[in-house]
Amino acid sequence: METLLFDSDDLGLTEAFLSRAYAGMRIGSSDPRAGRARIRRAAMPSVSVDELDLDFEMSYSVTPLGRICLCLVHEGTIQDHAFDGVKDTFGPGDVVSLAPPELPYSGRIRNARYTIAMLDTDLLAQVAAGAPGHRPGPVRLTGHRPHSPAAARQLRQTVGYVRDHVLTAPGLADQPLVASTAAQHLAAGVLAAFPNTASTDPTATDRNDARPTTLRRALAYIDDHAGEPITVADIAAAAYVTVRALQYAFRRHLDTTPLAHLRRVRLAHAHDDLRAADPLDGTTVTEVAARWGFFHAGRFAGLYRSAYGHPPHRTLAG
Repeated sequence: METLLFDSDDLGLTEAFLSRAYAGMRIGSSDPRAGRARIRRAAMPSVSVDELDLDFEMSYSVTPLGRICLCLVHEGTIQDHAFDGVKDTFGPGDVVSLAPPELPYSGRIRNARYTIAMLDTDLLAQVAAGAPGHRPGPVRLTGHRPHSPAAARQLRQTVGYVRDHVLTAPGLADQPLVASTAAQHLAAGVLAAFPNTASTDPTATDRNDARPTTLRRALAYIDDHAGEPITVADIAAAAYVTVRALQYAFRRHLDTTPLAHLRRVRLAHAHDDLRAADPLDGTTVTEVAARWGFFHAGRFAGLYRSAYGHPPHRTLAG
């Protein structure tokens, strides 16, 4: 996991840092006594979450980031934010996508405290539908604000969940399955919140492809690769169908989803590891859970109790 800290009241140093951490940008302030910029970043492959506190007014002009960039405003305002004919102002409680990855943007920050969450654009395609035999094509967001207040609240919770339960836990984000699961969780939250170009409804061909043979290939792939950071797109490619067809097959034949089944398989592996472990050698429930992609200890304990009738620490204790 990568961590980054910055604290300065020098506007030139702040501009240089922001250009290195995000993309090339120019910043300025009408106040010759520009205040302090405090920035803290935690990152893992494909995802980063930054906490920024700027206690002064600052204008910005930013070159394209090349990534999905979410902004969650806690205090203050971001005014006259503009890109490609769009102009908007954000305040406390707002969660927005700052701009399409390929476009520059500009605006003004006024004494604001906010969170920036960035993720690779490929993550959206990994959790969206695609053509058979290969990974899905690019997925674009078609609006910069969530489609409803409820969607905005859910996305804020998702960002906070990844930040507070993965990126701030020592060593947790370095677990490959944890990083992969958390990144997909965030990407799915983005697709659920914003209007986008992804197509998720099964077509007639998808329904025809949702056969038991498709399901068997998918189940075999999951069993063989449960210990790897696989995606829904990987499973669909292994079954030679679209993600839509794969999801429809799981709903039709098992009344579940591919990721829910993958989670159950990984839970079974975690159960086996807990049974085989010796608690006297220092093995912990948290360690085993993280090994199999479960990054929230409370949620893992709840899933485990539902599946096995008792908490995981009892299995570990023998």
